[in-house]
Amino acid sequence: MTPRQRADRQAGLAFVAPAVLTLAAVAVYPGLWVLWLSLQQRIPIFGIARFVGTDHFAFLAADPRFWNAARVTLVFTGVSVALELALGLAVALALQRQRTGRRLALSLLLLAWALPAVVTAKLFEWLYHPSAGLVNRLLGGWPLNWLGDPALALAGLIAADVWRTMPFVALLCYARLLTIPAEVYEAARVDGAGRLATLVSITLPLLRSILLVALLFRTLDALRAFDLMYVLTGGGPANTTETLTVYAYRSLFQTLQLGFGAAIGVVVFALVMAVAAVYLRVLRREGLAA
Repeated sequence: MTPRQRADRQAGLAFVAPAVLTLAAVAVYPGLWVLWLSLQQRIPIFGIARFVGTDHFAFLAADPRFWNAARVTLVFTGVSVALELALGLAVALALQRQRTGRRLALSLLLLAWALPAVVTAKLFEWLYHPSAGLVNRLLGGWPLNWLGDPALALAGLIAADVWRTMPFVALLCYARLLTIPAEVYEAARVDGAGRLATLVSITLPLLRSILLVALLFRTLDALRAFDLMYVLTGGGPANTTETLTVYAYRSLFQTLQLGFGAAIGVVVFALVMAVAAVYLRVLRREGLAA
């Protein structure tokens, strides 16, 4: 290494050091503290504070409520992300073909994406009202209790989440579609390819990279989702919409079992990191990650 290269490297480290120190202060240290807390029995209102090792994790392994929350989390994530990708791709393709009103359509998409999750939750709470909600009116006036019926509550949550986050996928796909040269589609038409063949053989392969990125971000967000289900259902009815994050919140702040709630948080963190590792391996294989 030449003196110039050594000096450039030291300058680079000096510029990066503040960001690394800040990240360590706001992320690494709290994460390690939560891990340490998960190994303790901490109930402040009773003055309990003792080391229990992996007892919390052993309890979670046999806890039916934990496995129900894990199932709800996976179902919510899988169904909502699949619908968001399908609908987002469809909306992006429709925008690509649209000739007038495209700016208005983009503005409406951005409005849905820009609304805070709590505002979206209150909006859907009104839409789902059993007697005066717009959803039941559109269905012919059926008195469906979308948020109070155990058979409908999770579906109502998924619909609200898809409405809120589908624009994110749509805008990513639309931005990628704008970069595809028109000559590619013209050549396909000259070769006699129809719309379906063009979609399958040209559009989808060229969108593959952006769909993988959207899938990564939306999966991680859905696994960590909390605000929407907490405001709409609070995890009910009968725990049918209680995800791992809601279970952790109830343990930490409602029953004040700090160690037990921290253990659930560690499980959520491990789940998110495992999913991220799988996706990053796929993205690296596609040449999209370092």
